[in-house]
Amino acid sequence: MKYFKFLIAICFLGMLFSCGGDDDICESGEGTPRMKVAFKSLSTGKEMTVDTLYVAVDYGAGKVDLGKLAQVDSRLIPLRVDNSPYTDIYFKVRLKGVESKVRVNYTTKSTYVSPGCGIKKYYENLTSELVTPNPVQKVEIGQNQIENEDKTNLYLSF
Repeated sequence: MKYFKFLIAICFLGMLFSCGGDDDICESGEGTPRMKVAFKSLSTGKEMTVDTLYVAVDYGAGKVDLGKLAQVDSRLIPLRVDNSPYTDIYFKVRLKGVESKVRVNYTTKSTYVSPGCGIKKYYENLTSELVTPNPVQKVEIGQNQIENEDKTNLYLSF
């Protein structure tokens, strides 16, 4: 019985000290980067702030509303992570207003990050087309690859 208690104590202490740090949390930008969208004035061509912006994205199972932002100069938008070569993004400036549809085409490259984070996707060769104009009048590509969220990838002109 004495050895049994000693064995249990050793097992308990072994389990206590074997617990490591959490490696299943994606920290410091290890996840798939989002696309950065900024806004320009159609008349001047300079960057501007939009009063209100509603964004929705079609991830393959219908539109998902990403919500409203006020006084916004840029917006980070997650793209599809399946094997689709494009993502449809919908923009409007009023809740009940008309919406513009922008299709962003790309190729993807995958990289293994860690057991907790899994695979990180990079987007390359970005192109965009304005499928439905008004309120967005023109689209312009900035940085044509998405490796991080620092640089603007798409400019929308209102």
